[in-house]
Amino acid sequence: MHRQPLLQLIETYSARYPEEQEMTSRLRDFVNQYPDCFERSQQVGHITGSCWLVDTSWDCVLLTHHRKLDIWVQLGGHADGVTDVLEASMTEAEEESGLKQIRVVEAELFDVDIHEIPARKSEPAHYHYDCRFLLQAVGSDEVIISDESHDLKWVPISELEAYTTETSIMRMRDKYLRFRETNQL
Repeated sequence: MHRQPLLQLIETYSARYPEEQEMTSRLRDFVNQYPDCFERSQQVGHITGSCWLVDTSWDCVLLTHHRKLDIWVQLGGHADGVTDVLEASMTEAEEESGLKQIRVVEAELFDVDIHEIPARKSEPAHYHYDCRFLLQAVGSDEVIISDESHDLKWVPISELEAYTTETSIMRMRDKYLRFRETNQL
């Protein structure tokens, strides 16, 4: 079954973060209910792949000032039929940043989030079931702004709240700080 690898990632994540049980249960139920969950055409919602992309110093995260949402967020986007959510996350990181050398820090889910996307033009309001991974730029930190962004910025973790206080980003920051401390980075 093409959804089984994602369901396994969700199970591992759920065991790692039992305090997020409500969200992981919603994600699991969505994936089980909709065989086309990776397709943008699924109008209830769809799987997206995102990342917490850090620089070579481990001190900054790359944020995008999203063109449609007009807020600072992590890089990411639609899976567009790709069932390997890590692959989708890597593709989005490369496309939205212009970076060519990005490595996977952990192949397990770093964070999950479910958020509503408002209706616009011919798209009804729907949910993004966002699967997020911890990635690191290992080559140049020079970024190229895509059509999807107003701006890109390497934001020092200590200054993150000057750009956003969005709950899921603060949750990723806290997970990242624990990861950095545990790994003595």
